[in-house]
Amino acid sequence: MIMKVALLEAIAGTNRGLLASSAQKQAILAAIANLEDFNPTPRPVEAANLLDGNWRLIYTTSNSLLNLGRLQFLKLEQIYQCIRVKNASVYNIAEVSGLPYLEGLVSVAANFEPVSERRVQVKFKRSIIGLQRLINYSSPTDFIQQIEAGKKFTAIDTALNSDRQQGWLDITYIDNDLRIGRGNEGSVFVLSRA
Repeated sequence: MIMKVALLEAIAGTNRGLLASSAQKQAILAAIANLEDFNPTPRPVEAANLLDGNWRLIYTTSNSLLNLGRLQFLKLEQIYQCIRVKNASVYNIAEVSGLPYLEGLVSVAANFEPVSERRVQVKFKRSIIGLQRLINYSSPTDFIQQIEAGKKFTAIDTALNSDRQQGWLDITYIDNDLRIGRGNEGSVFVLSRA
């Protein structure tokens, strides 16, 4: 699909949006809107087979995520959003690096509830911030299995008040390997299948 290729080419080299100029941001948002008009999945929330799995963030306008990459001495590595439809769970995982042996992890676990054919309500329930070595982090899948098994980590491992820590996400495009979402704070997220 030409529009999908155009979006991926516009995103290339922007480091998930960190390095995007104003002109590039406008071009990317226009390419996103063009692709959303041709969403092959009219009811994304009901497409569990497409939604489920691990997704890697390739572009966002979310300042809360991009600010992780602007911290001095830290480099933002991969950012994942892992969806487990069966459990109605979502896990956001950001890998960060800096000084040798001090690779870190910032993660939030949440539950989601469909409220329309393309919108989910998200309630955040747990935050984990720590060193990958102390957490024994090797991959998003292994990490999520430990969370789901109830493991308490040697990290800043905090329960969140899901009544206050919540939002929504519209899934505006999804196919086998690309997903676009728009959040309640006006942020856009483009993810590829990990």
